[in-house]
Amino acid sequence: MKQMDMIYEGKAKKVYATDDPNCVIVDYKDDATAFNGQKKGTIVGKGAINNRMTNYLMKVLEEKGVPTHFVEELDDRRTVVKRVSIIPLEVIIRNKAAGSFSKRLGIPEGTELKCSTLEFSYKDDDLGDPLINSYMAKAIGAATQEEIDTITKYAFTVNDVLKDFFAQIGIELIDFKLEFGKTSDGQIVLADEISPDTCRYWDMKTGKHLDKDTFRRDLGDPEGAYQEVFKRMGFGE
Repeated sequence: MKQMDMIYEGKAKKVYATDDPNCVIVDYKDDATAFNGQKKGTIVGKGAINNRMTNYLMKVLEEKGVPTHFVEELDDRRTVVKRVSIIPLEVIIRNKAAGSFSKRLGIPEGTELKCSTLEFSYKDDDLGDPLINSYMAKAIGAATQEEIDTITKYAFTVNDVLKDFFAQIGIELIDFKLEFGKTSDGQIVLADEISPDTCRYWDMKTGKHLDKDTFRRDLGDPEGAYQEVFKRMGFGE
């Protein structure tokens, strides 16, 4: 598949057109941002780790009935994915209190929740991706009730699959963010990525952070945190 002009550059990825109108190429960067782009830096090797980890997990999820945008991994940093129109909702699943959830509700980080939660944020960097409920999403045309129901079903399936997957390698899945898109024929699929950029991973024994919080909160050695998850998944040396 031929890579053509770049059509979009985000905080963590570049997207290129291809000679197939239904596919694009995603190129993962080592750039790291936090606090809606206010903090910027580099995590060496992050792009390759996130690319390969995402592709692996998307194939696992496909086997469990969650359709994704994954088509083909080209190399360490580039992957062919289906061209989708992104539904402007970030979907956040939480298994334990952490991050903004703890700050908003005054619940200490690490508190076990009585059940997993789902939140929607409206995808708009200028507004800071504000929280939004399903009624608001429908009211502004961000999604229909049918789309919200489908996304919710898939998101909780993703949670069940990933919690079990990471538990087997000694990692607790605290929370994570998903994005969904619609293909040209209207199918809703999981898009974006599943990586230490978009998930909170804590070591089950030590509670050590193995995710972007190491960069976000200056906890030290973000490269090592990303590499540790990658290694436990069976990649690398």
